[in-house]
Amino acid sequence: MAVDNNRVLSIRELNLAAKQLIEGGLPLLWVRGEISNFVSAASGHWYFSLKDEAAQVRCVMFRHKSQYLDFKPANGMQVEVLALASIYEARGDFQLTLEKMRPAGLGALFEAFERLKRKLGDEGLFDGERKRELPLLPKQIGIVTSPQAAALRDVLRTLSNRMPNVPVVLYPTPVQGEGSGQKIATAIRSASERADCDVVIVCRGGGSIEDLWAFNEEVVARAIADSHIPVVSGVGHETDFTIADFVADLRAATPTAAAQAVVPDGLEWRQRLAQLQKRFSRAANRRFELAMQQLDFTQRRLVHPAQRIQLQSERLDMVMQRWQRAMNRSLEQRRVGLTSMQQHLQHLDPNQVLARGYSLVRDAKGNIVSSSQQVAEGVALDITFAQGGAGVVVREKR
Repeated sequence: MAVDNNRVLSIRELNLAAKQLIEGGLPLLWVRGEISNFVSAASGHWYFSLKDEAAQVRCVMFRHKSQYLDFKPANGMQVEVLALASIYEARGDFQLTLEKMRPAGLGALFEAFERLKRKLGDEGLFDGERKRELPLLPKQIGIVTSPQAAALRDVLRTLSNRMPNVPVVLYPTPVQGEGSGQKIATAIRSASERADCDVVIVCRGGGSIEDLWAFNEEVVARAIADSHIPVVSGVGHETDFTIADFVADLRAATPTAAAQAVVPDGLEWRQRLAQLQKRFSRAANRRFELAMQQLDFTQRRLVHPAQRIQLQSERLDMVMQRWQRAMNRSLEQRRVGLTSMQQHLQHLDPNQVLARGYSLVRDAKGNIVSSSQQVAEGVALDITFAQGGAGVVVREKR
């Protein structure tokens, strides 16, 4: 907002100019301080001050942001807030409008979390291609958690309700405190090496990021990635995410959800089985009815042997009649053909030619003599007339 030095501003214009100047000059930033004068309004909005040894600033966090926090702020608590600096125009108060809040000291943990997440992600440990399908009906289930954990009771109760006949093997380990990450990894590797389970649940209940930090350690992530058995991670609440969740073959929102993921609902399966049995029974009855109907149809088509012989005899008579007629037609056609051929042969008969005054001359060997070049004087010839014949001797050759 441009300000004219000669123009007299209203208070509202002054506060608006200051707001625009502050919001334009300061980016979204992290601020650390101690909470004081904390008020949770009926609307769900939070109002308080952040202070250090030398100064304080008013803060507001609206309900649509505060509802996602997993802890309740209190006076005296050291926190880190991601906020936008601004001016509350109506009162001219400088304030921070909060986007996020976390207990102080967690910044390093979050940085370590993101750093390990990037490292393992670059190695492909989070890739969907390497994640395995869970067994449909596991024969035995392994659980990696503390024997005193409430999460164990939730998992066992859920497994018992859904599929009570599936055995469970507990791999006990601390899930919080110094060295717990290494112990969790050892338990996971033990389950993988023993291979007496079809699936392993790694779980614990909710807590702060410090409480869940063992499941953010690289040694646990490596153990899950190296496991020969599918691993289901059920750590914390729905809003909690750990490195173990990203590496596991399946991430469940809660320990109870993890138990629900590894075994089907027995009641639901029994209901489905009952439905399948009904469908099978209906299908079998239908097949039986169709078979009976087919039997009736076949029986109607059955013929007594005597009747079948009679039918075959009638058919044979009919075939013989057709064959006899066909033979008669064929013989008649052949007779007509032979008569025609006989007439043609008669036209070609040499005797018919001799009857018209011609003679047939042969030499002593019976060869036809058709030229004077074939004879000489004194040679005997045989002459055939239309009636009879004669032997002659050539006296003169012309």
